[in-house]
Amino acid sequence: MKNQKFIRIASRVFIVFSILSLSAVSLLSLYDPQATMDLVQVQLGNTDAASSIRGVYGGVGLSITAALIYLLLHDNRLGLAFLTLFWGMYALSRLITIFADGALGAFGTQWILTESILCATGLLLLLLFRRSKA
Repeated sequence: MKNQKFIRIASRVFIVFSILSLSAVSLLSLYDPQATMDLVQVQLGNTDAASSIRGVYGGVGLSITAALIYLLLHDNRLGLAFLTLFWGMYALSRLITIFADGALGAFGTQWILTESILCATGLLLLLLFRRSKA
């Protein structure tokens, strides 16, 4: 029983952390797309580029955030499954970049590690959640 409670709380903390992380980038991207791209030292040269960053990182990011809030309130197991896939695909995308384009810079190296840890955390929580039926 204690184990189930810990897993349930840890799962919710993980989902909330992800919600806060994604919503921060999404809101920044909606407000100032160039600030988002400054993180990777890319200049947006036209309004179509700014619109794309607003759409993908801003709009899509907030859509994912809304879905995660729903899953936080209604289905933590599915939230963990989604986040495991989400963070894992980010890490896989960076790994593909390493093989296709060469070594990552400091930003990419930091984030492939972060996203891999988040994916592994989600997977561990998902396995524990399923095992305990929290």
